[in-house]
Amino acid sequence: MHRARQARGADVPAREPTHLIHETLHGILASVAWPAAIATAWVVGELAYRLLSLPRISSYGIAGFAMAASQGGFLDNPSGTPVALLAHFAFGLILFELGYRINLRWLRVNPWLAITGVAEAGGSFAAVFILAQAFALPMVPSLLLAALAMATSPAAVLRVANELQSSGQVTERLFHLTACNCVLSLFVFKAVVGYWVLASAGSAFEAVWNSLVVIGVSVAIGAAFGVAVPALLRQLGRIDRNATVAFAAAALLLTAVTHAFKFSPLLAALAFGLVARHRRAILSQAQRNFGTLGDLLTVLLFVFIAASLDWQQVRNGLTLALAVIALRLAVKMAATTLFARPSGITWRKGALTGLAMTPMSGLVIVLLEQTRHLKLYALDQVAGLAAIVLLLEVIGPILTRQALVWAGETHPREGR
Repeated sequence: MHRARQARGADVPAREPTHLIHETLHGILASVAWPAAIATAWVVGELAYRLLSLPRISSYGIAGFAMAASQGGFLDNPSGTPVALLAHFAFGLILFELGYRINLRWLRVNPWLAITGVAEAGGSFAAVFILAQAFALPMVPSLLLAALAMATSPAAVLRVANELQSSGQVTERLFHLTACNCVLSLFVFKAVVGYWVLASAGSAFEAVWNSLVVIGVSVAIGAAFGVAVPALLRQLGRIDRNATVAFAAAALLLTAVTHAFKFSPLLAALAFGLVARHRRAILSQAQRNFGTLGDLLTVLLFVFIAASLDWQQVRNGLTLALAVIALRLAVKMAATTLFARPSGITWRKGALTGLAMTPMSGLVIVLLEQTRHLKLYALDQVAGLAAIVLLLEVIGPILTRQALVWAGETHPREGR
């Protein structure tokens, strides 16, 4: 007995060094995983852009998916981690820029543009909901899928347009319709979440809070930032020099505050940009892109989106995903083509505008990440959603790029 205890005791020190080495290596790998992933994705994006003329963000998505732990890579699912907050900040900057580019006066002068946005978003919702029901999805997952299908990803649209230095009728309509999509999709999504809370918990207060109150307070906070920051810059002077850092810092604070109180950083950032523009805060082209900071956070955002997916989910929902993508694209192109003449452009440019609105992945993942506290696991519940996100993460920016090229509105940077 004594010898047996001694033998067991002698084994402990033999295991400890190995265990400590394993823990140390694991800690080192965990600490460098995301910096290594961002660097790898950036290199892949640059090579694909220069050699194959692929949009950089498509390559970021492919690299992120390949490095995800669910595919045997080294990136654990980033949902609920500090990386998720950085992704929200990245998306906040993008939505601020999108809101800043929206001209409300143009929508008043040309109401057909707003009508186009409502028609294509509403048509997408109805068509995808009917399709989901035909695939025998339950009611709430069908509504969630339809609400998310209304959206166009502002991250993909803006980064491709910035990459190509695109400008013109199709580009401007693309920005305005994307903003319209985002607002309508967010409103409907929050309404569906409210309905889900009411159906599952039976609490009318929670349902209203997670829909109407969240929307109202988020917009109000964003609008307040849009008034306060330009006023502060005017007091400080040299708005042309201070604007980039001031708006980036304000977007970071806005994201942190709205995220902490479970409001919508997306709506708040969009409202921030929209109000800031109409407070006559002028940003240069370089400042609009937020320079190197914007480029770096874009890499992180698209790697985050792809790393959040699981290949098993992608494979299981592939048939529904392909049907949703085809139907959604057909509806958007039909609506933008139908209302092209009344809104002042040719049918061809109307169709190209609809084609350019293909991406939707970025908004979906960030929006779902912000509902984690409700335990609304839509990627698990909504068949096909993971596959839609992955396919449109890669294909969507390519189609946007091609549509802008065909429209003749691109000015690629020299040296690419």
